[in-house]
Amino acid sequence: MRLLSQISREYKGTKYEKFWIVIPSKIVKKLGWKTGTELNADLKNGKLVIDKKDWED
Repeated sequence: MRLLSQISREYKGTKYEKFWIVIPSKIVKKLGWKTGTELNADLKNGKLVIDKKDWED
């Protein structure tokens, strides 16, 4: 996997970045995720945990 970033805008001399993580296709398929799947992200014990969003959230 790889963390990527891009400058999304610059305002009054401050650059704002957006980030995304590239997840291999075989992992996405195993998880049953598809393009547009809503995801949650959380930090637990200093690690990033990403899971499928429950409709109740």
